[in-house]
Amino acid sequence: MTGQPVLTARDVSIEYQVEPPVKAVQEVSLTLHRGEILGLAGESGCGKTTLAYGLNRLLKAPALQTSGEIVFHDRGGADIDVVGLSGESLRRYRWDKVSMVFQGSMNSLNPVMSVRAQLDDVFRTHRPGMGRAERVRRSAELLGLVGVDPSRLTAFPHELSGGMRQRVMIAMALALDPQVMIMDEPTTALDVVVQRGIIREIMRLRERLGFAVIFITHDLPLLIEISDRIAVMLEGRIVELGDAERIYRRPEHDYTKRLLASFPSLRGDRGGFVRRREEQEGASA
Repeated sequence: MTGQPVLTARDVSIEYQVEPPVKAVQEVSLTLHRGEILGLAGESGCGKTTLAYGLNRLLKAPALQTSGEIVFHDRGGADIDVVGLSGESLRRYRWDKVSMVFQGSMNSLNPVMSVRAQLDDVFRTHRPGMGRAERVRRSAELLGLVGVDPSRLTAFPHELSGGMRQRVMIAMALALDPQVMIMDEPTTALDVVVQRGIIREIMRLRERLGFAVIFITHDLPLLIEISDRIAVMLEGRIVELGDAERIYRRPEHDYTKRLLASFPSLRGDRGGFVRRREEQEGASA
């Protein structure tokens, strides 16, 4: 973490305007720094994904941001008012500045288009001046970055494994060299071995390319392992925010403590994650 902010949210509230209204995100403030991994943890329905959609200006009715500001701090030093973006400037913000790997994204690929065609579509939409040969070269380079053989460019989604499809989605999110990548449960529905491979790939790419990551999951032990800082959400609010090491060793909020205690150890006893921490602290005392 460099200390330089890349994305700042201040007092952001998002409401689903149904009857009665649902306050999904309530007065959330956080700062993402360049190159860091910020973990966002919490149970299903706590507002994690809604917040992510708000940060990327992807909210659709009946969801509406009712208050707060979101500021993107560009590489050139300019501050961009994300809430005020519209039209072409909003299109440039999405994917160019901030990209997103959606929950269940490995099922988001068009089943009747090859991998090459889908990557090519990203470049033709966002980089209209790029020639065909350059688009093909860049598509092959992206697959190589995420650990997929470039020969699979001609493959269709049904010809790829779940892990490979997820890697293709990560390649698409990296296509325009974003400064921030929001990852919403990127390893959901993958087996444990494939999950670990995807996580290692994300960590390697972050180190190589320098983008910042907001990593959303309910798996707090995973976030403790990979994150620089962790924000814990409960009922639309961030109830605890701090360094991953501090969250692990000295959780302050009761909900964070309960989350840690809910994960069993390898022996199968509940509370094992917290118990292992206590055993480690006792051994080092």
